[in-house]
Amino acid sequence: MKRTLIGAVTVFGAALGCVLFLGSTNGHAQGKSNIQQGAEIAPVPLTLDGLNPALVRQGSYIVNAQGGCNDCHTAPPYADGGDPFLGQPEEINAAGYLAGGQQFGPFITSRNLTPNAAGRPAGLTLERFVETIREGTDLKNRHPEISPLLQVMPWPVYGKMSDRELQAIYEFLRAIPCLPDVRNPNRCEA
Repeated sequence: MKRTLIGAVTVFGAALGCVLFLGSTNGHAQGKSNIQQGAEIAPVPLTLDGLNPALVRQGSYIVNAQGGCNDCHTAPPYADGGDPFLGQPEEINAAGYLAGGQQFGPFITSRNLTPNAAGRPAGLTLERFVETIREGTDLKNRHPEISPLLQVMPWPVYGKMSDRELQAIYEFLRAIPCLPDVRNPNRCEA
């Protein structure tokens, strides 16, 4: 009887431990909200002047923990010695963070998402940004021989995000540093 009771308590304890572990948010952010986690994982300094800090941090979470935007919009995505795909401790290439330049074949280069001198991510208003993500519209029409739509960019997936999530991404992109790109090296000058 005593042995059965000890076995039952052990099984119950193990089951409870599994439930508590599986019910946590994840191994890195146990008990943290997306907003808290977003504040911690932003790889560059953020300028919050005139912006909604909670929305910026939510956007950081979406961009950096869910969207993987860095993988395509930063070239190279990781700093020297910081490539997790090579077994190195992850370190984002902050010097080129979201400034575009990643090549996808001979014709397609990822766009610069950092704010321009007017504070607009990729030079877009919120309305145009949402249109681009929802419909895949290539507002610069850089590949008319292929399609009027963005190529490579997974807009059919990201376009399913809520208005609030897209607004959060936009607000986060407004908070990151402006970086020049090959096509427009003076884009950060007022």
